[in-house]
Amino acid sequence: MAKKDPNDLSVEERLKTLYQMQTALSTIDEKRALRGELPLEVQDLEDEIEGLSTRIDKIQHDIDEFQKAVTQKKGEILDAQASVDRYQKQLNEVKNNREYDTLSKEIEFQSLEIELCNKKIREAQARIAEKQEELKVNQEAVEERKNDLEVKKNELDEIMEETRAEEDKLKMKVKDYEAKIEPRLLASFKRIRKNARNGLGIVYVQRDACGGCFNKIPPQRQLDIKMHKKIIVCEYCGRIMIDPELAGVKLEKPAGDEKKTRKRSIRKTAKKTEE
Repeated sequence: MAKKDPNDLSVEERLKTLYQMQTALSTIDEKRALRGELPLEVQDLEDEIEGLSTRIDKIQHDIDEFQKAVTQKKGEILDAQASVDRYQKQLNEVKNNREYDTLSKEIEFQSLEIELCNKKIREAQARIAEKQEELKVNQEAVEERKNDLEVKKNELDEIMEETRAEEDKLKMKVKDYEAKIEPRLLASFKRIRKNARNGLGIVYVQRDACGGCFNKIPPQRQLDIKMHKKIIVCEYCGRIMIDPELAGVKLEKPAGDEKKTRKRSIRKTAKKTEE
């Protein structure tokens, strides 16, 4: 059987389909609400772990750089010490004071270089110790967050497992409903639903008021809604409105109406008795 063109649907059929889709979407929303803040908590933990991992990589890079600097300075010390030893031997062979002074200055300079290199090595080693402590703290934090993440993911998976099958069925229903609704109306409905705090894009009339914002609806407008001749939206909140009867909703009569009905019945009975 060929599918009916969405543009060929009557206003009544469109409203009914929209309300059925809204019911399915609201049920999906309820099931997602069961998950609470878990998806956000999982995402936050994943982001935090990623941030800590990036920090660990940077700390490790800094440690490597300091270790390279230490190795380099140790090499410079060996070169300087070799120069000192060579100059010391040359001192024994000097022929005049000028050569002696020059060699003495070179020995002094190389000795200062060795001291400076040793100082740089001590500073680098101190920084390595600090970075290693920082690395340890961050690695422990990552492990802790990973454990928390595993617990949260297990909780989320349990909830998802319980609701996944039913949610998938509801999603299929929503797709079927969407195929029956003309694109412009569907886009309008989705926009209204997105902006609504409770996710309701279409609501039925309750106690002469909009079922979304609860503002009073004028009698003439209520009559138009019951006629199903055109799509009517609430002038206050913009939600699409539907007659409760068309939505398949049975509303309880207000207590005041029941009292009035009872009073009328009592009056009729009293009149008959008098006659």
